Amino acid sequence: MTSMGKPMANYSAAKRVGDFVFMSGIVAVDPARQAVVMSYNDIPAEARAQLQTLGYATGQMTVDIFEAPVIAQSWFVLERIRQLAQEHGGTMDDVVKLVQYFKRLPDYALFNRVRGMFYPGVPPVSTVVEVSNFLPGTDVLIEIEATMYCPVNK
Repeated sequence: MTSMGKPMANYSAAKRVGDFVFMSGIVAVDPARQAVVMSYNDIPAEARAQLQTLGYATGQMTVDIFEAPVIAQSWFVLERIRQLAQEHGGTMDDVVKLVQYFKRLPDYALFNRVRGMFYPGVPPVSTVVEVSNFLPGTDVLIEIEATMYCPVNK
């Protein structure tokens, strides 16, 4: 998959400081469309296939309409973190901390299952915060910032 792009505002997506890489809060905005990811159609077919193994992307409108926004955004943001880790010489295993901001705290349960796709073993340490009205845009449900430990001479 190609990179999901640079931030749409004037800041760095990630910055290396010694053996650490700090990633800015990442939201699910597709830079090609300049739109928030809101459905399974907004993510690649291979991602939808992976999500189906978790019981998501069922093809049933009455189910998908409620789950798709948070599931698709969860996948998109975690995939962007994976890409940034790779761009800085690491993997998801090197991402040691996540700070997860949710518009609605109950969405954490859905997100947590998607996170398991990216961390099949032990997930990184994390903080979960409900921020309701402080995310950038009414459709943004999740924002995640990440810290990666990846020695320069890895």
